[in-house]
Amino acid sequence: MSNDEDYGDLVGVRQRRVKVIAWVVIAALIITGGGATVFALLVQR
Repeated sequence: MSNDEDYGDLVGVRQRRVKVIAWVVIAALIITGGGATVFALLVQR
């Protein structure tokens, strides 16, 4: 086993975690009303 394979797995896990956290933050902002601007920016694209 090489360390490169282990790091490759960690990179994938970290990227997935960052995406999930980002979506949770966006959803929380929209639900609480503080994310109206974020929602508008997302809809425009």
